Amino acid sequence: MSSLKIEYQENLAPKLREEFKYSNVMQIPRLSKVVLNMGLGEAIQNNKILEGAVDELTLIAGQKPVITKAKKSIAAFKLRAGMPIGVTVTLRRDRMYDFLNKLVNVTLPRVRDFRGISPKAFDGMGNYTLGIREQIIFPEINYDRIDKVKGLNITIVTTAKTDEEGRRLLTLLGMPFRK
Repeated sequence: MSSLKIEYQENLAPKLREEFKYSNVMQIPRLSKVVLNMGLGEAIQNNKILEGAVDELTLIAGQKPVITKAKKSIAAFKLRAGMPIGVTVTLRRDRMYDFLNKLVNVTLPRVRDFRGISPKAFDGMGNYTLGIREQIIFPEINYDRIDKVKGLNITIVTTAKTDEEGRRLLTLLGMPFRK
């Protein structure tokens, strides 16, 4: 079992229960899933970019991503419905905790001039989305083997009902929010 999951179960859940005065254990906010998404508009012209993104996201997540396809045709972008346009992967259970641990303790400190992540990217329901501009900050990515620097979105889905509860949960899990 992941060390972050053990830490949550033994220390953080009781702290959250006491802090928000929950009467039931099931009210305590917890992580539900982590979704990693790469949108690749350039994949319309160059299909090789898509293959590289699948390989890189597999290394980052430890799980093979799904290729997402366009739902609608957009003539201005020369896009047809059904064309591959991005890759996404959903992490749950131990892989989710392992990824979050790696993100907080290894990956984010590698960002140049890092001062913390924005506390304003919550969606009103306790879920947090983090945009990363360069996939090369992950230690698994070999800088020499990438063809193009790509960005990626990381969405952390929680069972929290409010942004305050979600922010407190992620803070306790080690997310470095800006002041």
